[in-house]
Amino acid sequence: MAKTHDHPGEQAAADPIKLLAIRESPLSLDEVFRAVGDDASGGTTLFVGTVRNHDGGADVDALGYSCHPTAEAELRRVAEKVVANYPVRALAAVHRVGDLVVGDIAVIVAVSCPHRGEAFEASRKLIDDLKHEVPIWKHQTFSDGTEEWVGAC
Repeated sequence: MAKTHDHPGEQAAADPIKLLAIRESPLSLDEVFRAVGDDASGGTTLFVGTVRNHDGGADVDALGYSCHPTAEAELRRVAEKVVANYPVRALAAVHRVGDLVVGDIAVIVAVSCPHRGEAFEASRKLIDDLKHEVPIWKHQTFSDGTEEWVGAC
């Protein structure tokens, strides 16, 4: 039987953006994974960004995220760009703000697509554009007492 791409499940969903948020509370892998569940998807990717104990060769003691008031609108713009360019069945992205400790989850993105390759590509585009275009800033305090701000824009 010949493979066809005419099935509705092979196409992007009509409203694939299921969850977008910037939160002060801890993020939930289960919530994000449930949000992108889709019976027509053969591939779902889930990326989790955590606070690591080092950056640029220095030990990190503390970390805080803050954002511009337009951050959620920019997150939606980034998500809409991804769904316009990939056959996304479901998409979710959440980012944490506030004070975090080493090991905390800072960001979760998930994408479901008809096939795994598309899911990987769309997820990569989503996290990369989120990190580069959404106005969220990271303030790191290092064990030697120095500090650094890292911005998305």
